[in-house]
Amino acid sequence: MTSNDTAFALRGEYITLDALLKATGIAFSGGAAKGLIVGGEVQVNDEVEQRRGRKVRAGDVVQVGSQRVVVTGAVYPE
Repeated sequence: MTSNDTAFALRGEYITLDALLKATGIAFSGGAAKGLIVGGEVQVNDEVEQRRGRKVRAGDVVQVGSQRVVVTGAVYPE
């Protein structure tokens, strides 16, 4: 991870791509997330992804422009 990366900890097994964009503030609404995805502006693991419902899991890296989100597994307190 670099200093420009944002870490996102999952609460479950996965999060959908459009929900991740909203949760991280990259998109301000579901419609904005859809526009970014359908417009080919979103990459998952260095490949353009155009499916809103794509399941993003721990270890995946999502990039929109210069913004990168590194998805991590859920963190549970001991």
